Amino acid sequence: MSAKTPSRLEKILDSGQLAVTSECGPPRGSDIGVITKKAEMIRDYVDAINITDNQTSVTRLCSLAACIHLKQMGLEPTLQMVVRDRNRIALQSDILGAAAFDIHNILCLSGDHQKFGDCPQGQNVFDIDSMQLIQAVRYMRDEGKFLGGDDIQRPPRMFVGAAANPFADPFEIRVPRLAKKIAAGAEFIQTQCIYNVDKFEQWMKLARDRGLHEKVHILAGVTPFKSAGMAKYMKNRVPGMDVPDEVVKRMAGAPKEKQPDEGIAICVETIKRLKECEGVRGFHIMAIEWEEKVPEIVEQAGLYPRPTMAE
Repeated sequence: MSAKTPSRLEKILDSGQLAVTSECGPPRGSDIGVITKKAEMIRDYVDAINITDNQTSVTRLCSLAACIHLKQMGLEPTLQMVVRDRNRIALQSDILGAAAFDIHNILCLSGDHQKFGDCPQGQNVFDIDSMQLIQAVRYMRDEGKFLGGDDIQRPPRMFVGAAANPFADPFEIRVPRLAKKIAAGAEFIQTQCIYNVDKFEQWMKLARDRGLHEKVHILAGVTPFKSAGMAKYMKNRVPGMDVPDEVVKRMAGAPKEKQPDEGIAICVETIKRLKECEGVRGFHIMAIEWEEKVPEIVEQAGLYPRPTMAE
């Protein structure tokens, strides 16, 4: 790892303890209470809270504004930033905006194509890609310079993250792509939701074979199913998702009123199994519009209480 940042998340990971992060989706309006209510539910159960950046290309309250509110609540936000909507000038500007409020975690993403969202006619930007964004944040932090070469007054001190999908096709490029993100400067990784645990463990073995688990902190992503319908939808309709038939059958086999409990049980079982997987350094819990269940998942998985770190 490179120069230390004030990130609490980084300190926990560097201490060797399992980290727990979660995420909140901003509202389709300017009522920040939607975010602060979600954050209050989970504040004592996670080490950092991601704020998504117009996820699924649907227009929402901006990630940066929501992160500022979390910071003012005494929480540690992770700014998600996609390259779909901004050129390199705007990206650098928003990174400085986050740094001005001492936001110290960033997750660098491509972003879903706009054709999937509420403005399919919108023009995408993709001036740089997610790998280049990782490089840009590290350059701004480590060299204290803008991409154009000028010096930055008070450079951003960011702990730099990226996403990885162990399940997308073709499988054989998944670990080489992870290696490229690490080479670009990623310091932590949050993965796609894991339902096919066998395949994820295969991906982790291939990563360990290349020593990648020693170069980056890997947080395994989990999402609890609310219903059998959700499991079927994610299996059949969500690109890059791998939901085994037996998981769908298990959800469908539970009585309808018990399916939420079954979904949480599967999620907790996944975490407990992956706690034993070498190279997994924590968990990213994506409880989509179901944040009230995060405390239950964290407690049942044996990840509570969360560690306290000296400032």
